This record gives sequence, structure tokens and C-alpha cells, in this order.
Amino acid sequence: MKTILVTGAAGFIGSNLVKALYRRSSDIAVVGIDNMNDYYDPRLKEERLSQLQQLPNFTFIKGNIADRALIDRLFAEYQPQVVVNLAAQAGVRYSITNPDAYIEANLIGFYNILEACRHSYDQYEGGVQHLVYASSSSVYGSNKKVPYSTDDKVDNPVSLYAATKKSNELMAHAYSKLYNIPSTGLRFFTVYGPAGRPDMAYFGFTNKLVKGEKIQIFNYGNCKRDFTYVDDIVEGVIRVMDKAPERKTGDDGLPVPPYAIYNIGNNQPENLLDFVTILQEELLRAGVLPHDYDFEAHKELVPMQPGDVPVTYADTTALERDFGFKPSTSLRDGLRAFAEWYAEYYR
Repeated sequence: MKTILVTGAAGFIGSNLVKALYRRSSDIAVVGIDNMNDYYDPRLKEERLSQLQQLPNFTFIKGNIADRALIDRLFAEYQPQVVVNLAAQAGVRYSITNPDAYIEANLIGFYNILEACRHSYDQYEGGVQHLVYASSSSVYGSNKKVPYSTDDKVDNPVSLYAATKKSNELMAHAYSKLYNIPSTGLRFFTVYGPAGRPDMAYFGFTNKLVKGEKIQIFNYGNCKRDFTYVDDIVEGVIRVMDKAPERKTGDDGLPVPPYAIYNIGNNQPENLLDFVTILQEELLRAGVLPHDYDFEAHKELVPMQPGDVPVTYADTTALERDFGFKPSTSLRDGLRAFAEWYAEYYR
């Protein structure tokens, strides 16, 4: 039986990943860790976790990946063959007001995971066969060239969040080279869907509209985002998990880093104003808002926020080439699923 460690297991992507893994295979044991913090409404995390705890061979540990002793104990006891690191402090704007959270989770926490992977080869047979970790489209900063390719230089982050995610990629590369740890980083592009994160625009807009508050549309609506439905993200993660970068030895007798980076995005950026229009239509259709709702009175066009970028746009050529997969859920289908979930959950 294969043991898989998923950090951030009660999170939006993590919980969907765990459920999908069990749909694919009964011959797995999943260990989930999450600190269940209150960055957003913990009730959502508790709801997701309650669903996971009904799954066979699922073990949950409440804890922080920045706790080195806990991580070391967890690896020694459960001996995971595959590690998916999704635990992180997310959000661009929050990194401006609370930078400490990003250093703790994204740098110290990720370092602890890398160290545990490194020592796994001495602790149990085979050790960690593949480390998959979440990076972010934020690493591209305000690159002018679109679509964003993993071959592009990404040395100019415009937020601390982006800087920590770029640091994860650099740290993983160093550990892959030094200790021959197969690792794959995934740059996610604006993930959305049912039971998502309330700090994301689609969810925050919905909450404000329901309360009769104004929504602020940044950069006067001249933003484009490559919105990626959560099921597409999960499908990409699972395909990547199954195919670790190959271990090879270079001419110098040392490991060639078994290391890869991929974009997972929809490869189809949507204008923010179009996105808001579709969201409105689906909220009306699902009965979240009344049919005579005055949207124009609840919209405000405002300047760009610090740390934001005007466009995100994923080049998914490498993902298609290596895994035969490309995200394909339309924005309307994805927002319809979200609106229907919202109507049911908040009723």
C-alpha cells in the first residue's frame, strides 16, 4: 500500500486532491496535516476535513509544517513514498500586512519538508520517491511576455508571497541536486471552485454582493486572469505525482537534478469585467441573489493594488507534452458549480 503525505490537507486544493486520490485507488493510505488556522473561516476547513475523515486509511494530524520535530516524527512513523506539499500561507495582499506568516509557513515549513525528504533515504526503504509542491503564477511578477512559460526568467517578484514561492523552487532544485530527491513544482494559476477560499475574488465578491456591499474591481477592470477550476488543478497534480523526474548521473559522476516545473492554468485569460458579468449571471441563476439585483450600484472601479499584476496567462505546452493533459473547464461551468454550492452551503 502506497503512503502519500498531503500537507494543507484541509485546504481548498488539498481536500479535493485527497478525495480524488481515493476515487482513483483503494490501495493507498493518505496522511494529511493542516494547522487549521483562521486566515479564513475555519468552518470551511472543518467541513472539508469532516468529509476526508470518512475515507479509509486516512490519518489526520493537526499541526504546523514549521514545527520541525513534528515533521520529523511524522516521516519516521508513516514513511511516505510521495509527498505533496500544499501547506502555505497564500494571498498577495496579506503578505504586505503579515509577512511573518509567509516566512514561517513558506520558507521554514518548506525547508522542514525538504530536510525530512532528504533524511527519508536513511530512515526507510526507498525513502521519498517524489516530492510535488505548490508554486504560484505570482512568480512571474509583471513579466510583459505572455503567455508565461516556465522557461521565462522570474527574478523580479512584486510581492513577498511571490518571493517565497520562487524561493521554494530554488530550495527544491538545490535539494534535488545535492540529495537526488525527485521534485516537481507546480505553478498554479488563480484556482477557483466550490468550497474555495473566501479571500479569492469570486468568493469575496459573492459575500459582499449578498450583504449589499460594493465590490471593488481593481485596475479599473483592466486585469486578466487565467482562472483554473479546482478539478483541473487536481487532475494535473495527480498526473504529475505518478511520474517523478528521472534520476540520472551526469558526466561528473554527480546527480543531474531530478527536478521539473510546470504551469497548471487554463491557457485562456479572462477579462475581470467579463468574469464579474458571468459570476453575476450564475449567482442569479442559482438564486443566491434576487433577479432584480442592481449590480451597477454595487460595482466600483478602482486603481491597481500593490503586489497585484495586470495579467496572468499560462503556457501549458510542457504539461500537455509530458502528461497529455490541459485544463479545459470553462469559466461559466466553473462559476456555475461555485454558485450552486454557495446557494446550498449558506442556506
